[in-house]
Amino acid sequence: MDLFEKTGKIALGSRLRFMASNITEEAAKIYELYGADFSPKWFPVFFVLSEGGSKTITEIAEEIGHSQPSVTKIIKEMTTAGLVKDNQQSDDKRRNIAVLTEKGKELSENIKIQCTDIDHAIDEMIDQATHNLWEALAEWEHLFEQRSLLSRVKEQKKIRESKNVKIVDYDPKYQSAFKALNEEWISAYFEMEDADYKALDNPEEYILNKGGKILVALYNEEPLGVCALIKMEDPDYDFELAKMAVSPKAQGKNIGWLLGQAIINAAKESGASKIYLESNTILKPAINLYYKLGFQKVSGRSTPYQRCNIQMELDLKK
Repeated sequence: MDLFEKTGKIALGSRLRFMASNITEEAAKIYELYGADFSPKWFPVFFVLSEGGSKTITEIAEEIGHSQPSVTKIIKEMTTAGLVKDNQQSDDKRRNIAVLTEKGKELSENIKIQCTDIDHAIDEMIDQATHNLWEALAEWEHLFEQRSLLSRVKEQKKIRESKNVKIVDYDPKYQSAFKALNEEWISAYFEMEDADYKALDNPEEYILNKGGKILVALYNEEPLGVCALIKMEDPDYDFELAKMAVSPKAQGKNIGWLLGQAIINAAKESGASKIYLESNTILKPAINLYYKLGFQKVSGRSTPYQRCNIQMELDLKK
């Protein structure tokens, strides 16, 4: 127990295994106390057969949440112990089923008496405890079904690392990073086009001097993400969100989301009503990000990019 006090919550799995191991050892001794030659690991399969009469291996596995090989192994062990008859044909003669033997049925009745005593013993512990473990386990199982521990840890990692991200305005010293980051992803999936070179080689002339804006994401002071607002001479849109790029080594640090929020806020501060963007559906993480930021799909507009197969807009007034 001192170990778990030192390690804290990171040893949750080890602590649960330790408790489960102790309970399993106790369960084996309890079966001996009642004169039952029975292994605790058989109980879920045994219980299903005692309640349901006959079942296939697949049906048992689905009901108790075990793998079919695991259930098959337990059935074989219980068959050797004389508690189960395996490979019994069902009525349609196409499925093999397992059923309890007479010995198994007799043991089932005896175990019911044992279970009554166990229930009372556990109820006594629940009454003595500050927290109801049985109810807490059900609650935790529900939480794990909603969202795995792995996904929760990933989110916490992202939140922690994103605190080291700083969004700053473009400076000429970031021009090489602005070009390199965009060129990296464009060349990985497509080919650089004339419109790309115009914006990336001359960001001041093509973007900033025309009323646009460029933001740079610094992670530990290194420029690892960029995004631009390009001023549009269009009756429907004020700006195009373009040239968003995040270095592969910075993925998972929430940089795309932080850049997107910052560039949208910059558009709002300028009094913009709508933002437009173009992309390609092969870039699934980017498309998911745009939807998350509030963009919706539109169609029917001309584009200078051959790679564009999806157009989106964000209404800032909603």
